[in-house]
Amino acid sequence: MKIPYVNLPKQYFKERKSLLSVIDKVLKSGQYVGGDEVEKFEKNISLLLKTKHCIALNSGTDALTLGLHSLGVRKNDEVITTSNSFIASTAVIVHLGAKPVFVDVKKDQTINPELIERAVTNKTKAIMVVHLTGRICDMDKIIPIAKKYNIPIIEDAAQAIGSKYRNKYAGTFGKIGCFSAHPLKNLNALGDSGYLTTSSTKIAELIRDVRNHGMTNRNRIKNFGYVSRMDNLQAAVLNFRLKNLKSIIKKRRKNAEIYFKNLNKKYVFIPPETKKEFNTYHTFVVQVSKRDKLKRYLKSKGIETSIHYPIPIHLQPALKKLKYKFLNLNQTEKQSKNIITLPINQFLKESEIKKICFEVNNFYEDIKIS
Repeated sequence: MKIPYVNLPKQYFKERKSLLSVIDKVLKSGQYVGGDEVEKFEKNISLLLKTKHCIALNSGTDALTLGLHSLGVRKNDEVITTSNSFIASTAVIVHLGAKPVFVDVKKDQTINPELIERAVTNKTKAIMVVHLTGRICDMDKIIPIAKKYNIPIIEDAAQAIGSKYRNKYAGTFGKIGCFSAHPLKNLNALGDSGYLTTSSTKIAELIRDVRNHGMTNRNRIKNFGYVSRMDNLQAAVLNFRLKNLKSIIKKRRKNAEIYFKNLNKKYVFIPPETKKEFNTYHTFVVQVSKRDKLKRYLKSKGIETSIHYPIPIHLQPALKKLKYKFLNLNQTEKQSKNIITLPINQFLKESEIKKICFEVNNFYEDIKIS
């Protein structure tokens, strides 16, 4: 029995008839760049997250880029963030000419609020919190620090659509929330797509302007911008799939419960979900010893796994070239050697998850015996 890490073909076959009808409708309309579906998607996300503005874009990376740009981040500025994220979180800072200032993380992989304040300087232009795996950062402690120093928060919520903290949605805590709709996300397009949320009309107007070359109309340019639009076809797919988001999250949370109940806590550390959290489990990351051996063992049993992420960004060759000096990131580095991502997609059967748990537990029991 092979257990896949993700199963996009199964999603397509389940949706095929209805999805093809959605695609056909867009192609017949002739509206490919911009259009009614884009506007509809923006309204749908605003209603879902209870936020004033949503701007549809072509990727989560562009959402971060335009978000930081709108906050005035420029050359020689600093942005506080974490190193255990996807490379885009840091790349956008570097591309704007600014410097990433990495802060270490807690055991649950989110930024450690106790360490943020010591990273603040007179060059700090933003705090970028990364809601990794679908878990929202400890905003109760982060927001007061941001207010104390008058530093805007930008949320990298690429993995956290639908996640909540004290019943408030990811992407609505800071000045700006940035989301990805990459095919591997819980709300996924058929290619790259993303979107940005904000309660600021000024920021929303600026980003709507610069996402389309900075053009106010076909012949007039107000600001030099980017090509960051979401196309009408991807918006239509997202509108269609948005109807199933709640059931997808419900299934992933149910899968997580099975892991919590069946993985042996003597061998596996699973970051607990506290009462104030509602995790959507974009990924299910656990921490173990002998990670690489376990990964090979599970592969031999037909179980696909992944690692998010094996090399922290501050140790990547691209960043070493910049010769930045970083604060102590011991927890980040330690976790990078111990983390493994187990399958949690919504198409898994309960028996498959129990099989994964059995094999993980069995691996460590065999080591113990030997």
